[in-house]
Amino acid sequence: MIDIVPPLRLRLDTDALVANWRWLAKASGAAACGAAVKANGYGLGARDVVRHLANAGCRTFFVATWAEAAALMPLPAGVSLAVLHGVGEADMVAARMLPVRPVLNSVEQVARWRAGGEGRPCDVMVDTGMSRLGLRVEEAVGGALDGLVIETLLSHLASADEDSAQNADQLATFRALREAIPARRTSLANSAGICLGADYAFDLTRPGLALYGGTPRPEAAGHIRQVVFPETRVLQLRDVRAGETVGYGATWTAPQDSRIAIANLGYADGYLRGHAGSGGATWNGRALPLVGRVSMDLTAFDASEAGAVGEGDWLTLDYDLPATAAASGLSQYELLTGLGNRFERRWG
Repeated sequence: MIDIVPPLRLRLDTDALVANWRWLAKASGAAACGAAVKANGYGLGARDVVRHLANAGCRTFFVATWAEAAALMPLPAGVSLAVLHGVGEADMVAARMLPVRPVLNSVEQVARWRAGGEGRPCDVMVDTGMSRLGLRVEEAVGGALDGLVIETLLSHLASADEDSAQNADQLATFRALREAIPARRTSLANSAGICLGADYAFDLTRPGLALYGGTPRPEAAGHIRQVVFPETRVLQLRDVRAGETVGYGATWTAPQDSRIAIANLGYADGYLRGHAGSGGATWNGRALPLVGRVSMDLTAFDASEAGAVGEGDWLTLDYDLPATAAASGLSQYELLTGLGNRFERRWG
């Protein structure tokens, strides 16, 4: 077998992931703390995320699709999994075969599950203000759910990352739903919702972003640790004379004779053009500012002050999620989930 060194890698901090979940679990108070592992664990690798968090005590996980659910089989002992997008006609075979609950989102899905779910438990999403997935309140309380075995009654906060009056409105609506709809447990809060306080926790919280190093609200600042450290190899070091330009469009001109590191990285890997002008990397603690445009497979960094960095060395990208989002204009979610398959995932 040929041993190929990957051009890109994600250094993933297991201790930070677990510490983030434990902080969120503590902030959830008496509620159990689950985990959203959709989009392949927000880009980190869902199987590994589930394994690490299950070992830490997490017992409830959420994915978006049935393909994501199937990819996690077999589940660790004592762990449950739910599919947030519910169950379409084409999903029914998987829904009957896998030990996974659908989160029913419409009266059509409810009817489909009632007819073909063989009496198995389900979760139900009710829309309290997001106008995305979920039954309308009047549908949910009007008899559409009669006879279902509901494990978890859910809703989703639309503006939890903001100080919005909508949060209190959704909370009041969900409290009323809890009294009207029989379910074993209830769940409203995502990462940002956890930060809104104990009133939003109910029986189960389901964080996503904050598990992986994102800061959803100021209350989490200083508590959430960085989990993802993208690294890229240097392909070439080149000398650029004062007045010469670098990259497409000649957007950067060397102010003086400079040493430029060309890295094996680009927008095909999810490192987007929005990083130009603000992005950077480090090598042995020394800063290498990004220069010029990000191209498909290559990005240039100014290594003039980086000492003896050379071909094949690994640069660590600046990737603190809140800071990088603010500088690049990309959301923290995009920064995580956009990282491509050419990155080798390495847990440590």
